[in-house]
Parts: sequence; C-alpha cells; structure tokens
Amino acid sequence: MAPVVTAVVSELAHRHYEDTARHQNLTRYETTAALTEDAPRHPEPGSDEEKLARYPVEVRFTTHDGRTGTTRVEVRPNLPAGSPVRIWVTTDGEATGPPLTREEIHSRSMGWALLSGTGVALTGAAAHGVTRFVVRRRNLADWDRAWAETAPRWTAPG
Repeated sequence: MAPVVTAVVSELAHRHYEDTARHQNLTRYETTAALTEDAPRHPEPGSDEEKLARYPVEVRFTTHDGRTGTTRVEVRPNLPAGSPVRIWVTTDGEATGPPLTREEIHSRSMGWALLSGTGVALTGAAAHGVTRFVVRRRNLADWDRAWAETAPRWTAPG
C-alpha cells in the first residue's frame, strides 16, 4: 500500500504546489526598494563569511498603484541608505517572498510523498504489532484454559 499512497500523494502535492506557484505568479511582482538606513558593517570585512552574511534592514518601496510601503529585508552588509534592492510584493502591497520555483515544488512534493509512504508503512507495522500481541494473548489464554482442563488428569495421584 505504501508505494501506491506515495505515488498518489506525490501527484496530488505536485498539482497543489503548481497551482500555488501559478497563483503566486499572478499575484506577486518584483520591484525595487530603497534602504531607509545603512546596513550594518560586518565584523570581518573581506572575509568569506561576509559574502554570505545578510542583515535585516528597513526598506521603502512603491506599489504599482502608487502606495508607499516599508518592510524589513535581509541585505548584504555595509550597504548605505538609499541603496536599491529587489523585493517581491503582492498585488495588495504587502512584501512577500518570490513565487515557488520548480525545485521547491519538486522538493515539497517529494517531502509529502516520503512522509505519506513512511506513515502508511509505520501504520501497517503498528497494526501488525498490535494484532500479533492480541492474537498471542488470546492463544496463551486458550492454552491456559486447555491446560487447566488437562493438568488434573496428568497430575492426579496414581
């Protein structure tokens, strides 16, 4: 059963996340925002760590309909106020992340498939274990009753 459930859940999750990505592509757009403050300096300028470091900084952006908004985004260290950064915004003017990528859709679908397959296998194993326990107890109880009937004949004084 686990392989069938895994395949079905994988397909359903894939469709769900593709629909989600399609909706996100229709309701999100990328725009330029400007830092409202300087980004912090990294304690080790020029290091490999600095190249990967990101700091949360407030930015200001303008939506397609002309409204101004602010949000916090993670940026490279040492950017001065006014520096442009690209951000994603919903059609409602809320800052958000980019739409799901093909890799994210695939990864999430496989994650749900793995969880469901494992869940079915564990549920089957648990059901088998409980059934085995119950049957064994019943068999032992039957054996005790049978022995209680047979024992007096074997142990009777003779």
